[in-house]
Amino acid sequence: MTLAEAAVQADELAQRGAERELAQLRAEWDDELEAAARSADFRERAAAYRAVGQFRYRQKLELLRRGLEDESPACRGSALVSLELLSREHPGVVNAVRPTLHELAARDPNQAVRRLAVVALRNGSPQRDTILILRGLAESDEEEQELRAVAARTAAALKKRAGPR
Repeated sequence: MTLAEAAVQADELAQRGAERELAQLRAEWDDELEAAARSADFRERAAAYRAVGQFRYRQKLELLRRGLEDESPACRGSALVSLELLSREHPGVVNAVRPTLHELAARDPNQAVRRLAVVALRNGSPQRDTILILRGLAESDEEEQELRAVAARTAAALKKRAGPR
């Protein structure tokens, strides 16, 4: 079984709530995941960053931080997908890397990475600076339409969660 196959199995276990089996699978694949994240091949690193989320490895947030700073857009994107998945029930995951997400959303050269960063910000706490950045992206004529739309939806969702002020 490959890391990617094990990650799919881990995701299925997590969705079923099979915590004991998931913990056992994590223990079996921990070293391989760490090694893949250090690989010279961006495809192996991307698979490792994606696996962090599928394995529900909240203990590996530092690994995801490295993924957010990776030179490869595929690796940054995979780390963002995992971050978004881990933050669905734990907004602290997004809050811990908020400045990096702001930077990726506003300035990453890859449009897909920018959109994924915006989507991940949706799961964090509704902070004013995030809402302002998202509104700025949504209202900028210089941004691509898809990014503007995602930013507008995310800003509106955060504003709604923040309540009246």
